[in-house]
Amino acid sequence: MKRSSGARIAATLTVSALSLALITGCSDKGSDDTKGSDAKESAASSAPAAKALTSAELEKLLLAKGDIKGFEAESGDDTLPKSKSDVKTDKAECDPLAWATAALAPGDTDANASNTLTAETSAASKDPSDLSESDIENAFDVSITFVGLSSYDGDGAEKAVKAVSDGVTACSGGYGIKAEGENSKVIKVATAKSSGAGDESVAFSEDVDMDGEGTATFLTEVVRKGNTVATFYSVNLAALGKGGKTEIPAEVVTAQVAKLK
Repeated sequence: MKRSSGARIAATLTVSALSLALITGCSDKGSDDTKGSDAKESAASSAPAAKALTSAELEKLLLAKGDIKGFEAESGDDTLPKSKSDVKTDKAECDPLAWATAALAPGDTDANASNTLTAETSAASKDPSDLSESDIENAFDVSITFVGLSSYDGDGAEKAVKAVSDGVTACSGGYGIKAEGENSKVIKVATAKSSGAGDESVAFSEDVDMDGEGTATFLTEVVRKGNTVATFYSVNLAALGKGGKTEIPAEVVTAQVAKLK
C-alpha cells in the first residue's frame, strides 16, 4: 500500500478509535509497565519574556524531505485533526494527553503545525504490480510518527509540559475520548521513559481498549525547547497486532528538536 494511505489509516486509528483488529486480525493483550520519566527541570532565566512563533513559522521548523535519512516527511493536513474541538475527553485534565497524541498543542495557544514521518520500506518504492506476497504481508510493518509543534508566549510552554505531566498522574485510571464521532476508552495511563531531549521532556504510555478485543499500548513524548513544544506519537500496526507497542524513533526526536530555535 502507499505510504500516504498508511499514514491516513494510522491517523484514523489514533483519533477515531477504530479497532486495530479490523485491519491486522490481531489484538494486543497489554504490555509491560513502563519505567519512570526523566523529565529535566528547566533553569530559571532573567531574559525577556518569550514571544510565540506563528503557525507559519512553525511549519518551517517541521522536519522536511531530506532532513532525516530513512524517513519520508508528509503534511499532516489530511491525516490529523484540524483543531482541539475535534478531540474531546470526559475529563478536562486529560485533554492535554489527547491533544499531544493527536499532534495538537497540549497548552493554551493557537500556534500549531504538524506532519507525519513515515519510515521508508523497500516495498514502498515498488509498483503495485511488482509487490511480492511477502511485501503484501508486511504492508503494515511500517512506523509512522505524528509530530506536532506549538509555540507560546512567556512561560506558556513550561505550563503546557506541566499540564501533560499533571495529566499523566490525574488520568492514570483512564479516561474516555471522542474523535470524529467515534468513542474510545483509555483504560490506563502511565509515565514512560523520555528521551531527555530539549530543555525538558516527559513521556507516557496509554493502554487503549480495542472494542473489547484486548488492549493496545501507545507511547507519546512531549519535548520543550525554549518556548516551543514538540509532541511525538508513533504507530506500527504490525507491531501492535503481534502484541507489542511502537517505540518512538529516537532519530526523529533528535532531528526535530535540533531544528527548534
